[in-house]
Amino acid sequence: MNTQTTMSEQDILTDLLTSEKHTTSTVNTFISESTCANLRQNLKTILNEEHSIHENLYNIMNQKGWYPTSDAEAQEVQKAKDKFNSLQV
Repeated sequence: MNTQTTMSEQDILTDLLTSEKHTTSTVNTFISESTCANLRQNLKTILNEEHSIHENLYNIMNQKGWYPTSDAEAQEVQKAKDKFNSLQV
């Protein structure tokens, strides 16, 4: 018996976005652990390309209402900035 499961466009995009999140995280780890400057530079180029793909997928999903977000309040943005700045050495 041969059964096929068809994924919806939303399922496909969700899967792709999840894969991009994993890919960017993995490439970032490779960059930080590489001892070869040339390899690090090539990986940084790949990472930028992956971020661009990730952003495009997110934008498509957001426009279709499949990844809704809301704008942060100015107070919350400032709070996050202050927290980040306090962590910098």
